[in-house]
Amino acid sequence: MASQPNGTSTDWPGRYYHIDQVLNTPGPRTDPAFLAGDGVKTFLRNQAKILVIGAGGLGCEILANLALTGFKDIHVIDMDTIDISNLNRQFLFRQKDVGQPKATVAAEFIMKRVPGVKVTPYFGKIQDKDDDYYLQFNLIICGLDSVEARRWMNATLVNLVDPENPESLKPMIDGGTEGFKGQARVILPTITSCYECSLDMLNKPTAFPICTIANTPRLPEHCIEWASVLEWPRVHGDKKMDTDDPDHIGWLYKIAAARAAEFKIEGVTWSLTQGVVKNIIPAIASTNAIIAAACCNEAFKIATSSAAYLNNYFMLIGTDGIYSYTFEHEKRDDCPVCGGEALEMTISSEMTIEQLIETLVEKQDIQIKKPSLSTPTKQIYLQAPPQLEKATRPNLEKKVSELVPPGGEVTVTATTLPFSLSLRISYST
Repeated sequence: MASQPNGTSTDWPGRYYHIDQVLNTPGPRTDPAFLAGDGVKTFLRNQAKILVIGAGGLGCEILANLALTGFKDIHVIDMDTIDISNLNRQFLFRQKDVGQPKATVAAEFIMKRVPGVKVTPYFGKIQDKDDDYYLQFNLIICGLDSVEARRWMNATLVNLVDPENPESLKPMIDGGTEGFKGQARVILPTITSCYECSLDMLNKPTAFPICTIANTPRLPEHCIEWASVLEWPRVHGDKKMDTDDPDHIGWLYKIAAARAAEFKIEGVTWSLTQGVVKNIIPAIASTNAIIAAACCNEAFKIATSSAAYLNNYFMLIGTDGIYSYTFEHEKRDDCPVCGGEALEMTISSEMTIEQLIETLVEKQDIQIKKPSLSTPTKQIYLQAPPQLEKATRPNLEKKVSELVPPGGEVTVTATTLPFSLSLRISYST
């Protein structure tokens, strides 16, 4: 194969013909910073470094699109292994790959099918990597199925920004799908609204009151929650549940089915057990393809400045035909990640600490699982370590008003999130 001026020996004549039509000549909506010609093509193909988080339904599409668009230095992180149920929509995998790490198999597949592209996989969690790791990339694309992982990544990138170092600002492109619906958005940390700013746009999380699942279960989901939230720690102690481990899911299914039989509740199945503990949402291949294309289109525009990038939210609704629209989501002054102001919260003077914690789990613009609470002068309730949880447990039955004065601030933290939330409490009469 002939070597190209802006490529490598693995490029063939005409490989990037259609993309070069965009990069060779400015257009009517071209960014003023766009420098058409060999320079931008060299940057895209030989210098740009991009990170893809997630190698599932969205991630597979994103990786293929990036490679075919001209990005040649791609990294991918995923903590999952391939399950046979993935094969209908995660097209980089085959039956022989079942049980193997998604990131590793996806990287090998892309490099084999698109010569000249280097895909570096990491089989593990995004939390395993430090700030220096994320600072090496020009931009980051999230193809995740976890709200908590998105929140962690969003907060991490906001925290990386150094006003005196423009290179520390790493654009984050986030894609998500839910059945026939999907969204893609561009987040410029500290400049645009961040992921945390738009939590209230998500579907209300499924959260069952502890008293219901412990004493009066009525739904099969109650029995499954009881098995995972109460019985697992009682039986297994500090051993962490792995929702990708079939043995762990099997144990939960067995325990939940027994409890359902005790209360004459029908409907506990293996798939429902897995769906409840993993919060599984059905995935549709065509929606993944559309949203992945939107994400990669934004990545291309940001990397090359060849067109104005999305400002900042694209939504797809495919339940009744195909309908999409874009809008700008505004920053929240009380966003705990990029806002800085305390969140005002008015509660009943009779509300207990335990009820406040349940409210924090369910409230649309907060959604913090297993929150720990403290004030500048006292620890109200700590989820861990076990000694402090036991010591602060009696406070759960106390009224918030006994521990926090009107206008007082409560700091809320969680081990799953790299930031704290400040609540300014007032009481209704």
